[in-house]
Parts: sequence; structure tokens; C-alpha cells
Amino acid sequence: MGQPSPAQKDQPVDARGDKDWWRSAVIYQVYVRSFADADGDGTGDLAGVRSRLPYLAELGVDALWFTPWYLSPMKDGGYDVADYRAIDPSFGTLAEAEKLIAEARELGIRTIVDIVPNHVSDQHPWFRAALAAGPGSPEREMFHFRPGRGAHGQLPPNDWPSQFVGSTEPVWTRLPDGDWYLHLFTPEQPDLNWAHPAVRQEHEDILRFWFERGVAGVRIDSAALLAKDPELPDFIEGVDRNPFVDRDELHDIYRSWRAVADEYDGVFVGEVWLPDAERFARYLRPDELHTAFNFSFLSCPWDAGRLRTSIDTTLAEHAPVGAPATWVLCNHDVTRTVTRYGRADTGFDFAAKAFGTPTDLDLGTRRARAAALLSLALPGAVYLYQGEELGLPEADIPRERIEDPMYFRSGGTDPGRDGCRVPLPWSAEAPYAGFGSRQEPWLPQPAGWSAYAADRQAADPASMLTLYREGIRLRPLFGTGPLTWLPAPEGVLAFGRAGALCVVNLADTPAELPAHTELLLGSGPLDAEGRLPKDTAVWLRS
Repeated sequence: MGQPSPAQKDQPVDARGDKDWWRSAVIYQVYVRSFADADGDGTGDLAGVRSRLPYLAELGVDALWFTPWYLSPMKDGGYDVADYRAIDPSFGTLAEAEKLIAEARELGIRTIVDIVPNHVSDQHPWFRAALAAGPGSPEREMFHFRPGRGAHGQLPPNDWPSQFVGSTEPVWTRLPDGDWYLHLFTPEQPDLNWAHPAVRQEHEDILRFWFERGVAGVRIDSAALLAKDPELPDFIEGVDRNPFVDRDELHDIYRSWRAVADEYDGVFVGEVWLPDAERFARYLRPDELHTAFNFSFLSCPWDAGRLRTSIDTTLAEHAPVGAPATWVLCNHDVTRTVTRYGRADTGFDFAAKAFGTPTDLDLGTRRARAAALLSLALPGAVYLYQGEELGLPEADIPRERIEDPMYFRSGGTDPGRDGCRVPLPWSAEAPYAGFGSRQEPWLPQPAGWSAYAADRQAADPASMLTLYREGIRLRPLFGTGPLTWLPAPEGVLAFGRAGALCVVNLADTPAELPAHTELLLGSGPLDAEGRLPKDTAVWLRS
């Protein structure tokens, strides 16, 4: 394993504790604001997470990925960071974060923090100094300030589109002094100028700050957006190189980051949305990022042929650079799995989100259970978004309670992402389903939310929680080797790894099982003839 870092020397190492743990880990995403509320003020906090560490250990996860817990005005769910070295007071303190990291590690659970390098909050000291300093100042060089176009500078410097799909709002805001500044997201999230050496140095220092506190890895938000064409030209559809996505200059940045991570045996996972497989794989070269999220699989419809193509393409993309694939069904930005799989369109596209989409939750739940076993059986790492193990559906948030800027920047046509961020139900009989006892949660829990409570599911051998616990416990039977597809009828996915098989029936009729010695786990029961019903998955011992 090499020499431990100073922050790791006194930490216990679990049974899977080699430096390649991330290649086959189950990583649980914690959205702190909605996980558990220890002080009862309606907002989740670090004390709440600490109180639920035994639950996470029993679930069997290897690591926790925390969405941003830093000081923030919360204009975009914490992705508008005002200070990377301070915990937002609504969540707790830095000392409590350090305690959480240590206590989780004692249970064999590592910690991954979220870094948002493309932009900061408009309340960040750098941006406030830039506003005060005025046009042409060195302080403004840390961002993208430009004069406007037109006779009086009244037009934005270019025509770049917002990164909030469906947004009708511009990505430039004009100040009273005449300058415009760039923000690919909200006006409260000004983009940093990554051509400036101080920006690069600051982020390397931030990485060291958190690695020194014992984190095992870093998730990189909007990882392909940092570098911009210095000329800031207009966006032209179909040109070879986008002026603000996947610029070649990014790779030098991530090589520098990798050198920092290697000092601590730290790992990176990048949020990289790219359709070009070859360009995507460049981020995963041995001296850059360790892993990147697999959005092809996440957005794939519930269709056997398309899922197999997504799996094959993903594995082929990763093979040349020796990086493990990642498998994820949902996250804090995406419609929850049981809801998505219960709709006529079972894929995911930000542009297609709409209010009032009809959903069959029973159908969606059956498919989500099968998809859980499919994803857990694939080679690589699995990311599990909080509440997926409870089978939570997407919640309908009253319009007057929506906080997500995607809703407002779409002019009210996009329901936003708050529906997948509703606070978790822990105890069926407790106020607010056990999320917190004194005050209504920051987002309202729908009627009947307590039916999904963790304590109720823990006592039910047929629950989604029990399925995930068993799946994670048995997952090592698949080993760490490659996947081999098995002959199967149309609409059925069947593959083997090591001594275990996974079979998923997406066809309209029951399917015969391949030869096996034992049925290890099923997402639902077999039929009376021992066949696999539609929308059901099983694990078999070969």
C-alpha cells in the first residue's frame, strides 16, 4: 500500500483496505440537508449523519460521498460555495466534520467530499473583492469579466447557453459599472478563470486541506467545464471544439490534481457528461482521474438491448485506460428510479422533465428492484443515492415550496430537482417520519412517506432495504473479474462473473433460468413453474 499519509497513519484499515478499494466499492451519496436532522430545526446536519452511521455500516457500503457541506448561501443546494474550509453552520462545524470522517473510518467507511471548481458563490471573498475593485482590476482577472457588445455595451459578450437545461436566462449578468460577468449556472455562481495561476493553486490547497483531514477521495462537479476558450467566442453548433466544454487545457489541470491525490492515496471521481467515448476516456488516463460517472447507464431506458449496449460501451470505454466503470441509477439531480421506471419514457433527459407525468409506482418499484441487482452485479464501482435503498419515489413539491433554481430559470416549466431531495423517512411512528422531531423539514414530505421508513423496512424480509442489504452482502461472490454474456432469449440479460450469474428479464413473458446450483437472491419470486417473471432479476450460483 505504500507509506500512509500523515492524516491516515492512525486510522484503522478495514478488511478491504488496500489502495484499490475504489475499483469495486459501493459508495453511498449523502445529501446532508435531507439525510437526518439531529437538532430538529428542519435541516439535516452532520450530527444526524453521525447518528445513522450504524445504519450505513449495516447496509454494507464502503464509502460515503457528501454533496457540498461548505459555507454557502444555498442558492443552488450548496453548489454555490462561499468558503471551502468552513462547514455551513446549518450542518455543523469543521470539528464535527473531522469527527464524522474519523467515526465512519472506524466502521470501515471512507469519506468522499464534493469539490465545485467551475464556480464559487457570489458571496465568496474573491468575488466580493472583484466587485469592489472595479473594471480592469487584478481582482476581476480571477473570473470572466468582459465589456458588453453593442454601441453602449448593452448586449452580453457572447451567446453561450445556460448549463441548466431548459433555462431561458442568460449566462452573463451586467453590473452597474458596465462590466458583465460569466456564470454558466445561476448569477449567484460566477465562473472562475482557470487560466489564472492563483485559481489553480487555491484548489490544490483545498484538496490538501481535505486530504489532511482524512478524506479518501474527491468528487469533481461539472468536471468538463472549467477551461474556457480565452477569446470567449460565440457558441456555434457542430464545430469541433466547444468553447467551454471538454477543452484540452483541462487535462493539465487534472494531472496536477492527481499529483496531489497521489501524496495521500486519494481518489477522484469526475462528473463528466460527454457523448464522445474517446474524449471521455482521456479523463481516465493513469495520471488523471481515477473514475468518472457513467451517465449513459443512468439515463438508459428500461430496455434489454439498450441496457446491454450501454454496459458494453461503458466497459469498452474504460478498458484502454484500465479504469473501472461506475454504475449509478439515480443521484440528487435525477428523477428517482422507481418513478422513472414507472413511466412511459423510462429514460432520463433533463429537457423532458415536466409536471404531471403519469407514473405507475408498482411497476417502477419492480423494475427498480431488478435494476438494483443488475447494477450491483456489474464489474466496477456502484453509487447509491440516499433513499434508493428505501425505494423512495420522486415527490411532488408544491410550487410555492420549490427551491431549486432549475424551476425558476425555466420560467416555471421544469419541476426542478427538489422531488428527489425530500428528507428521508427513518421511523414510521415518529414526527416527520423520524427525520427530525421539532420542526417541519425544509422540503415537505408527501402524505404516506412514513410507509417507506427505514425501521419498518428493516423488519420486512421483502422490503427494498432488505434487498439492498442482501445484495451488497452477497456482491463479492461476483469477484473482480470481467463479465461474460450468456445465451438468453430476446429481452433477457444474462451474464456471469467468477462463480455467480445474474439474469434480468425485461421481456413480456417469463424466462427459463440457465443451469445453476443455487438461487442466491431475487428481486421478486419465481413463478409456479420456476421461471423468471418479467421485470425481475435473480442471482444464481453457477
